[in-house]
Amino acid sequence: MAFEQELKIISRGMEEIIPLSEMKDKLAVSAKEGRPLRIKYGIDPTGYDVHIGHLVPIRKMRDFQDLGHTGVIIIGDFTAQIGDPTGRDESRPPLTHEQIKLNSEKYMEQLYTVLKPEQTEVRWQSEWFGAMGMAEVLKLMGKFTLAQFMAHDTFRNRYEQGLSLGMHEIMYPILQGYDSVAIHSDVELGATEQKFNILCGRNMQHYYSQPQQIAVLSPILLGTDGVNKMGKSLNNYIAVFDTPNDKFGKVMSIPDSLIMNYFCYATTLDPDDLEAVKQELASDINPMIIKKRLAREIVSLYHGPCEALAAQEAFEKLFSQKETPEDIPEFATSESSMRLVKLLVDSGLCSGSGEAKRLITGGGVSIDGTKISSFDASVELADGAIIRAGKRKFIKIKKI
Repeated sequence: MAFEQELKIISRGMEEIIPLSEMKDKLAVSAKEGRPLRIKYGIDPTGYDVHIGHLVPIRKMRDFQDLGHTGVIIIGDFTAQIGDPTGRDESRPPLTHEQIKLNSEKYMEQLYTVLKPEQTEVRWQSEWFGAMGMAEVLKLMGKFTLAQFMAHDTFRNRYEQGLSLGMHEIMYPILQGYDSVAIHSDVELGATEQKFNILCGRNMQHYYSQPQQIAVLSPILLGTDGVNKMGKSLNNYIAVFDTPNDKFGKVMSIPDSLIMNYFCYATTLDPDDLEAVKQELASDINPMIIKKRLAREIVSLYHGPCEALAAQEAFEKLFSQKETPEDIPEFATSESSMRLVKLLVDSGLCSGSGEAKRLITGGGVSIDGTKISSFDASVELADGAIIRAGKRKFIKIKKI
């Protein structure tokens, strides 16, 4: 069926498309007229430290670009001086024009790690709002009612709790909505928390007799703590500017419950591969093995597969060092080799041969990081070798 494959790509990993029925019509008109769709995403450059949660909708823009469409990034140099009230219980201080310009440049540098520059159009709100007079501003405000805005959870909650709610903040969705009119947006991307604002854009286009944009809403990527939305203030984020080693380590720190979420929204695996990962998680495989693959996938997206493998090696080396205490008791011996069971008992790591055998066959004994699985084994006793029994018991061989 026509456009079914395109719809599958567009829908992949998204939470909601409003209205889905019109998406196919947009694709049909685009193909008939030979005109790429204009895919809008707005940024408020209140900072420039982009994290991988920000890039969930940006990766969807890249999907649209791969289908031949045009990404349009709106730099919110007007709305940045208001501050998006979505999900916030307090006002945000305004920025200077110089701060906004610097942040925008660094922001775009990071977005271009995903987007195709030749299919990306960057627009500034000041292009249309800079020359807009009070009469037209009042005309825009007149297209919405206070009741509509008080139905918005953030506005209503702040009002009911007696918190500050400035009139300028109520203007935010109106300004964002007019952006869609100014650039003739066909599709607007955003997280689910942006649903109200994006639908304001649809309404605004209707008032200006334009074809209405489609809202393509992405899920919110949770932070590495597994509880809160990813964000700098909670220090639970993975930044684009993080080094490969930092990215790898942060991914490895996430709770196991987030593994599938990150595979779905922070990687580019296709649905079949995602299903295979899901099946692996449901099996008895160690989740750390799957998490290491996840970390490699994420690091590879930004730095390439060679850097990802190097980051894994560095992590494993560091992890091993952290697992080994600095102050390890010594076991003095003049023997050059010894049966492993005897070594564990004589050194005091195990209370008897039965415990030693169970620990060895269970994979709980290693020498310098190499597991020994045979309880009949005899081992070489090199000076300085570290014997580990279980998670917390260690000895260091001291030759006499």
